Amino acid sequence: MTGGRLKACHEFLQELVMSEKSKRPRRSFSAEFKQDAVDLVVKQGYSFNDAADAVGVTAKSRRDWHEKLAPEPESYDDDASTAVLQDEINRFRERLQRTEIEC
Repeated sequence: MTGGRLKACHEFLQELVMSEKSKRPRRSFSAEFKQDAVDLVVKQGYSFNDAADAVGVTAKSRRDWHEKLAPEPESYDDDASTAVLQDEINRFRERLQRTEIEC
């Protein structure tokens, strides 16, 4: 084999090996696992990043699960008390603050 062909063959084999190493098998998670991960944020007050770290997934996966599985927050009628409305405002402020920190 000539030097040029040998070098091309070597580069091809290197690319092949590197691409095989970088491919990870796709992991799948049960519905129960996803719901438990969502509950870390919804029920236990974890941030998205902390919840993702705790269960060993990416924050993107955790956010996707949250969109699909988290319950809708309660909406309040016009006759809601000031204290109830203030609690809702505080929840939204905390959520906004966490989002700003994570981005």
